[in-house]
Amino acid sequence: LLLPLLAAWGPRVSGGLRAPRRRWPVPYRRFDYRPKTDPYCQARYTFCPTGSAIPLMKEEDVIEVYRLQAPVWEFKYGDLLGHLKIMHDAVGFRSSLTGKNYTMEWYELFQLGNCTFPHLRPGIDAPFWCNQGAACFYEGIDDAHWKENGTLVLVTTISGTMFNEMAQWVKYDNETGIYYETWTVQASPDKQSAVWFDSYECSKFILRTYQKLADLGAVFKKIQTNYTSIILFSGEPIYLGNETSIFGPLGNKTLAAAIRDFYTPFKPHQTVREFFVDLVRIIDHVILNHQFYLFYNLEYWFLPMKFPYLKIIYEEVPLPVGSKESFGV
Repeated sequence: LLLPLLAAWGPRVSGGLRAPRRRWPVPYRRFDYRPKTDPYCQARYTFCPTGSAIPLMKEEDVIEVYRLQAPVWEFKYGDLLGHLKIMHDAVGFRSSLTGKNYTMEWYELFQLGNCTFPHLRPGIDAPFWCNQGAACFYEGIDDAHWKENGTLVLVTTISGTMFNEMAQWVKYDNETGIYYETWTVQASPDKQSAVWFDSYECSKFILRTYQKLADLGAVFKKIQTNYTSIILFSGEPIYLGNETSIFGPLGNKTLAAAIRDFYTPFKPHQTVREFFVDLVRIIDHVILNHQFYLFYNLEYWFLPMKFPYLKIIYEEVPLPVGSKESFGV
């Protein structure tokens, strides 16, 4: 199946469609502003229902910073996904002056499935994506949620000044990094293997936040911290183009049809029979024919898949090292 497809658009891949030699991983694209979401995109669970503005802390305040981690959808399935090490990450703060607690996290506006796979809308050739993600800040820390099946642990202490500077960075990060990217894509399970694409999800936001605090002078405790990554394994990716170049009036109809066909079995299922029929199609695409179409930075890439194809890892990422000389508390 793949060879006739490559033959159909091979000249364009080797010429106009193949991207120039680039450095890996492909840098995550940032934007000047966050666009309005399309009314078609609907969430089963409201994004950030109790969200509030980040408060301005007094400079002399001493603020405790907590690492928060719990299984994805723990509120609905308990520790079920925790057994698979599919975890959600957040960060908590406690003001010593006011005694108030706060939680900050980054997640999908329209749930994980919509960020990972598109909708195929009747009469519209291009797949339709509901894949924005954003930061959420709200007062309080739900101790039971984070402690029962996950983690709530003090990792550092910062000043009110450092917190306020971090808040300004969060505003920039949230306004420019707007699209959720589920997959990490790399050449092999070897830790030294090439990484083609890096994910952009909740844990990466927490890691960026910790690094920003370290840059501001925070000194982190020496504790083990692990994070979840969902990895696809692929040979060197092939650049295909964007929505206009593939699905537009002058696009490649053969390639457009192949991408739609690939995404079709990932749609939500109404019956168990539909699920198993589409699961067979997914296995045929990904494992038997070594195909995966990735949407990243609003562009499409072809991934020549390799064994073991997909893996969920729960890997240690050390807390950043701060400078005691610049620590202001």
